[in-house]
Amino acid sequence: MGQAHSVDLRSRVVAEVAGGASRRQAAARFKVSASSAIRWAELKEETGGVHPRPRGGRKSRLDAHADWLLDLLAKEPDLTLEAIAARAGEDRKVATTEASIRRFFKRHGITFKKKSARGRAGPAGRGEGARPLACRPARS
Repeated sequence: MGQAHSVDLRSRVVAEVAGGASRRQAAARFKVSASSAIRWAELKEETGGVHPRPRGGRKSRLDAHADWLLDLLAKEPDLTLEAIAARAGEDRKVATTEASIRRFFKRHGITFKKKSARGRAGPAGRGEGARPLACRPARS
């Protein structure tokens, strides 16, 4: 998705329309699409300004339960995302998914790191590796 045009450009297009030009003529003069000029003129009529409308920003159902979720994570840090989603359904009667729980924690800057206490398996193969070759000390 591209960025919104500057407020200065929007103002000049709308001022041209207010000065008597058609919306399509103003669009052609300032090299913007006709649909943009039409929308900006309508926006000026509706709101009195030409600032871009906010984008995105859908609200999550989980935001209402943020304190509970963060407290649950503090009390039981080893819960999986699926377990947290199931607990939200049981305790708070909120139907949610593992993906929405993940997005909630990402918005709140919470990450899940592996714990160093969980040792990793050793290398596959012959155990500790091959023995070094026996070598004589270098002659001086």
